[in-house]
Amino acid sequence: MAKDNNQNSNKFKISPWLIYTAILLIFLFISFITGGSSIQEPAQLTSSKFNNFLEKGQIEKVIVYNKTEAEVYLNAAALKDATHKKVAKDIFDRPNKGPHYSFDIGNDQIFQTKLEKAVNEGKLKDFNFLPKNNWSDILISLLPIIIIIGVWIFIMRKMSGGGGGGGGQIFNIGKSKAKLFDEKTDIKTTFKDVAGLEGAKEEIQEIVEFLKNPEKYTNLGGKIPKGALLVGPPGTGKTLLAKAVAGEAQVPFFSLSGSDFVEMFVGVGASRVRDLFKQAKEKSPAIIFIDEIDAVGRARGKSNMSGGNDERENTLNQLLTEMDGFGTNSNVIVLAATNRADVLDKALMRAGRFDRQIFVDLPDIRERAEIFKVHLAPLKKVEGLDTDFLAKQTPGFSGADIANVCNEAALIAARHNKTAVDKQDFLDAVDRIVGGLEKKNKIVTPEEKKAIAIHEAGHATVSWMLEHAAPLIKVTIVPRGQSLGAAWYLPEERLIVRPDQMLDEMCATMGGRAAEKVTFNRISTGALSDLEKVTKQARAMVTIYGLNEKIGNVTYYDSTGQSEYSFSKPYSEETAKIIDEEISLLIESQYQRAIDILEENKDKLNQLANILIEKEVIFKDDLEAIFGKRTFDKNLEEVVS
Repeated sequence: MAKDNNQNSNKFKISPWLIYTAILLIFLFISFITGGSSIQEPAQLTSSKFNNFLEKGQIEKVIVYNKTEAEVYLNAAALKDATHKKVAKDIFDRPNKGPHYSFDIGNDQIFQTKLEKAVNEGKLKDFNFLPKNNWSDILISLLPIIIIIGVWIFIMRKMSGGGGGGGGQIFNIGKSKAKLFDEKTDIKTTFKDVAGLEGAKEEIQEIVEFLKNPEKYTNLGGKIPKGALLVGPPGTGKTLLAKAVAGEAQVPFFSLSGSDFVEMFVGVGASRVRDLFKQAKEKSPAIIFIDEIDAVGRARGKSNMSGGNDERENTLNQLLTEMDGFGTNSNVIVLAATNRADVLDKALMRAGRFDRQIFVDLPDIRERAEIFKVHLAPLKKVEGLDTDFLAKQTPGFSGADIANVCNEAALIAARHNKTAVDKQDFLDAVDRIVGGLEKKNKIVTPEEKKAIAIHEAGHATVSWMLEHAAPLIKVTIVPRGQSLGAAWYLPEERLIVRPDQMLDEMCATMGGRAAEKVTFNRISTGALSDLEKVTKQARAMVTIYGLNEKIGNVTYYDSTGQSEYSFSKPYSEETAKIIDEEISLLIESQYQRAIDILEENKDKLNQLANILIEKEVIFKDDLEAIFGKRTFDKNLEEVVS
């Protein structure tokens, strides 16, 4: 890619304005040349003065053009006369070679007789009658029109992005905006550059194999997969995976976003879709990658109003036609990525268009370790940095989050003038990303500081005493972001969650407010985020997962997302009342459970809070010194191995 950039930079680029200036100068030059041998206009002369100069023998030559206009050339002796001082020199103060005078003649026969008589008498050396084409006048008169047309063409080309043609569209707006990555120079990404995502890579490998060797499948009667849809949370590497497919297959790769199809002009989206597939077919085998396809692929409504939404549907209709319209031997495969597969149109998802859906999930602990190795490669790090440890500290992080952690760690190390990035820099980077920037200069009164310490110590105490609560890493009362204090946990990566596990997590979350109640016998507004979290968990248990005995095995969750736009609820008012009661009962029962645990361990709670006030940050070792080791802690080393 660098080679192409160098080649482009070495090319001499000619400005259109330079061309227009050159044309103008050429016209002026032509006008001067065609206007005669002198660049100075000849002076006007009357017939009487001409007869006077002719009688004195001062005229050397006369040329008559079109039998109407005469140009007079004086001889050397006449140019020395003071009478002709004004025409003796040109505008550059050089000797004027003529013509010196011009005038309109009357009857050409009479004038010719007069000239012949003067020649015979030796008063005139020569005369001639010639036709004259006034090209200079014609060119000068057309020059303003030519300049206006040139400027107009220049502006139109700029407005159309510098391209030409465009199928008769003057603004060239119907052309596809897809960026073409050439397989020989641009695409350098392969599956080796994509850490983790083993399942997705294995599933998409077949597409690569087909593009490399299509006859292997077509000889057996198999058909080309028309497309593959990459679905997953943001930052998991969907775009990177698609680019790696193009790098592995060594084919042209057209990349664009779903929003690139949408324009303010009617019919532009459909035109761009047609042009995109036309380009891809010309370069087949090729890959078309449409990122964020939900911008144009959203489900079509039954009674939508006309306008911009109608234009988006026209674009989707054209996309559906193109995907199912080109022949199976065209060797064009469509890859698309989205975070919201639930809102896509069913016609787009059917077999024959997107034949397969590839789910790109968040990486597990083993995959996170591999991703760390990729992003740690360019960093100057200390020897023996444990990537497995870093993977444990980043549960729920996507590939993009891990890249951000590595970059943030390097910035933190540079801020502290270190020569290499160490483990503490990565821990600080995780804290910075999860909790926000430390605000050590925030003014906190001693009373508020104690309340914050009690609150965070309550979280730590309750979570330490519960089997299914996440193991604690550290607790801090240093303000970060919008929070006055925070507790860091290492949640277990579960594929399924049971009710007792959810209840223990809710109880640990309510431990902060319960500690305020047990210690001060009053509560504060500091538990807002805790209340929000447990309310969501309780509502999910009752209305989504069917984990409530009174409601039963019923879910009100709509995976299509259509219920978000509905004004009616999928249950009756009586059921809504029961749901509210059950949610409140769940939260209050876990709050009371947390109070009971803290009442039993009130001394240890206060001891932990005092250490927190003194140190501001405490770790797992401090809790083990007060409470002893957790008997139900799992050895996470086994998961890594």
